[in-house]
Amino acid sequence: MARTHEKFELTAEDRQALEALLRSPKTAQSLVLRARIVLLSGAGQTVEEVGASLGTSTRAVYKWRNRFNTEGLDGLNDLPRSGQPKKLSAAKIKEVLTFTVERIPREATQWSVRLMAKAAGITTWQVRQIWEASDLKPHRLKTFKISNDPEFAEKVVDVVGLYMNPPDNALVLSVDEKTQIQALDRTQPMLPLRPGQIERRTHDYKRHGTTSLYAAFDILTGKVIGRTTKQHRAKEFLDFLRQIDRSTPKELDLHLILDNSSTHKTPDVQKWLTAHPRFILHFTPTSASWLNAVEGWFSQLERQAIYRGVFTSVGELRDEIHRFIKVHNAETAKPFKWSKSAAVIIDSVERAKKQINEQD
Repeated sequence: MARTHEKFELTAEDRQALEALLRSPKTAQSLVLRARIVLLSGAGQTVEEVGASLGTSTRAVYKWRNRFNTEGLDGLNDLPRSGQPKKLSAAKIKEVLTFTVERIPREATQWSVRLMAKAAGITTWQVRQIWEASDLKPHRLKTFKISNDPEFAEKVVDVVGLYMNPPDNALVLSVDEKTQIQALDRTQPMLPLRPGQIERRTHDYKRHGTTSLYAAFDILTGKVIGRTTKQHRAKEFLDFLRQIDRSTPKELDLHLILDNSSTHKTPDVQKWLTAHPRFILHFTPTSASWLNAVEGWFSQLERQAIYRGVFTSVGELRDEIHRFIKVHNAETAKPFKWSKSAAVIIDSVERAKKQINEQD
């Protein structure tokens, strides 16, 4: 029985490392038990006391105390199992890869690790190894849209040229509309953030109407000219052009990058543009909104001011949008940098089109 009173000491570094294991949510439960055995032993408890406290045998307590004494923290890990793991044949690996990219499981729309292991007659660990080595991720899905605009190349060269080499004595403004922004109110008060608890809100909401936002993003400064409207028509777009005209130095030409909305091309708009020759319009290709710099700013607005906002009226929503624009222009605006050349973009789209055609 004398062995149960053997002195067991821990250094401050050992104790810190063991406590870090206990705090980590990724630590296996078997390793948690072993770390507790060592910590309690280091706190002066006998082998019997540690075993009774943790519901384990004295034999296990001796084992992990001794392993820690001789090997340190690494000694708490399981020893490697004898023998080599079963190796997969090239034919089996090819079968798994073929199933993954050419077939669909009967039980689902995409393969999971367990479904593939069942279909191929191998372990889930082996499936993971094959997929990782081949960089296959069946659980992930991305969306895409390739422009079929016959003037795609010309428009890309034009717009990218403005981004990378803006003309002298001119402003380059990326202009677009964010339509149907909803003023949403939650059905119950939100529960605020506090230690150990994330902010919570109800999944359902009340609608209080919508507003639309016209924005002109200055690529040289990152500042934004904004206008909220009740409707989204050529009349509102024309009012926004007048606002841009009033808000910018008269001596500068204005190069506006726009999408192909019909509201940008009505006779009234064309007539106004003819009377104001300093406005020069540049259109992005159809289905290529990603080429318009203001879209990135719209994403910031959505994430930082709208998504988690609570609005009991459209007026509150408009006030928040204008507040966000004001703060952005005063504190966070920065020049827009475009790095991908027109040639690289065009080549990438052509490769994607070729790949799609090969699938047909």
